[in-house]
Amino acid sequence: MPLREIAGPAGRLEALLDEPLAAGTIDAHGRVATGPPDGIRAAVVFAHPHTEHGGTMHTKVVYQAAKALSRLGCAVLRFNFRGAGASAGTFTDGPGEMDDFRAALDFMRRQYPGARVWAGGMSFGSWVALTVGAADPGVTTLIGVAPPISRYDFEPIARSATPKFFIQGSHDELCPLRDMRAFYARAAEPKELAVIDGANHLFDAQVSEVADAIEELLGDWSA
Repeated sequence: MPLREIAGPAGRLEALLDEPLAAGTIDAHGRVATGPPDGIRAAVVFAHPHTEHGGTMHTKVVYQAAKALSRLGCAVLRFNFRGAGASAGTFTDGPGEMDDFRAALDFMRRQYPGARVWAGGMSFGSWVALTVGAADPGVTTLIGVAPPISRYDFEPIARSATPKFFIQGSHDELCPLRDMRAFYARAAEPKELAVIDGANHLFDAQVSEVADAIEELLGDWSA
């Protein structure tokens, strides 16, 4: 897949775009796409984990999430935050990365005018994506994988009426399931939570189950 560049507020952002797969298409992993036969289900921006802990757009969960969403008929942009990979700028632990995410949303809106827009991410990236998405009236769906509930402020997300989908490992050592359950209990509807039994924060040896969960949660979702 060719690398792309999108304009970010701190300079160029390195990115990859997974095009939507039509229903019945078999992808490189032997999985059958179930998306609409024509058109696009949604334009999705999916953010990666914490840059200073090795997170990039190539993180396995981010890759698998993008592939799962493309099988559902979505176009998916994953990109490197400022300071990650070949993206310009310096990591800021939130404010700058949120600006980067907004720039990525703007890119997808120009690329797919009229399409529904979804925001998602893993770990730190889920906080960035869901915070920006919850404040953007044009974002119709939020997807959080291993959200670090106890480490960042997720209350604006909890209050948001935008539909929310969460995927969590039962043995997440950084984001304990009990914290996720407490957050989920107070989060506004509509919402769904999938728990992957035995999975740690990085879903080691269980990454494909994240893709399965995304397809199960969002396979019939029309926002």
